[in-house]
Amino acid sequence: MELFDILGTNGNVIGRASRKECHSKSFLLHGVVHVLVFRSDGRIILQKRSETKDIQPGKWDTSVGGHIASGESTEEALERETLEELGISKVKYTKLYSYIMTSEIEKELVTSYSCVWDGPLLAQEDEIDELRAFSAEEIEERLGTGCFTPNFEDEWRYYLEWENKEIKAS
Repeated sequence: MELFDILGTNGNVIGRASRKECHSKSFLLHGVVHVLVFRSDGRIILQKRSETKDIQPGKWDTSVGGHIASGESTEEALERETLEELGISKVKYTKLYSYIMTSEIEKELVTSYSCVWDGPLLAQEDEIDELRAFSAEEIEERLGTGCFTPNFEDEWRYYLEWENKEIKAS
């Protein structure tokens, strides 16, 4: 049984619960990692979720996204998920931001990172139907059309806010 740490509002672990418990409208706050994988030309790799997924099948989603297992650090989950989903290892990550995402079935503390990767990608067969590099313009044109998961659309807005703050700070 897959277990997740349950988090308090300050991010401290206050308990444990199963995946099923966390995804059954209990709104137990649990951690996930997202990685935005960019090509050096600025395009972002997105994954098309498998049609067999129980949540948002067949929609384009964040490059990498996964739950943090009970007892696992954010950094351990980051490395594990990136290797499992895309076959990427030994890459330099930049921590971007954290936010709370609430859907109709769950509540997650998302910690987002980015990296640049121009090497080959190896999609996790049972989870991903396709990988594709999108330009920012292509993403903007398709927002709100149902092409992307609501999770990714939220992530994209957070990323653009972060990027604008970085530009202003430099």
